[in-house]
Amino acid sequence: MPYLTSPVLPEGTLSRRPQPEIPAGAGLRLRPWRAEDAPAVHAAFQDPTLNQWHAKSCDSPEEAAGWIEDWHGQWARECDAQWAVVRADTGELRGRAALREIRLRDGVAEVAYWTVASARGQGVARHATDALVRWSFDEIGFNRLELMHATANAASCRVATKAGFAVEGTRRRALLHPDGWHDMHLHARLSGD
Repeated sequence: MPYLTSPVLPEGTLSRRPQPEIPAGAGLRLRPWRAEDAPAVHAAFQDPTLNQWHAKSCDSPEEAAGWIEDWHGQWARECDAQWAVVRADTGELRGRAALREIRLRDGVAEVAYWTVASARGQGVARHATDALVRWSFDEIGFNRLELMHATANAASCRVATKAGFAVEGTRRRALLHPDGWHDMHLHARLSGD
């Protein structure tokens, strides 16, 4: 059965080009993950605060290397796009920014992020999110970006709000974490916002 509308973004919108580096504020940049980032990803996931809000653990640098390899494949499949957030001057890992659950036909993706423990409270997630939003709307042409976080995660809510994502509602018992079910705030930002 044919669609009555054309895709917002055609297939190949992402995969026909190399994944870019994206400049961000505060001396940061988003760049594609590299194999040599695996030990830093593993180290980031040893932080209890990071583990509190993520459903995955990372047990070894080898496991992190597998994730990085998969992240490269996700770009090619146009389903997710993951970037390392690094200091522009030293390349030191400060966090991750991502577009998840990409639906090119609808022009929609979900923004996700985390920061390493030493980078918290410095605006890293907000600057990375701002840069990713600008690129997604201005360079690619997405229509809508969504962002979800556990309602108990006040820090993530502050990042979403500062990055211009309006709260649209609460998804009750939407995500299972190791400590039980979490209600999730749904935020969104439109290309015209």
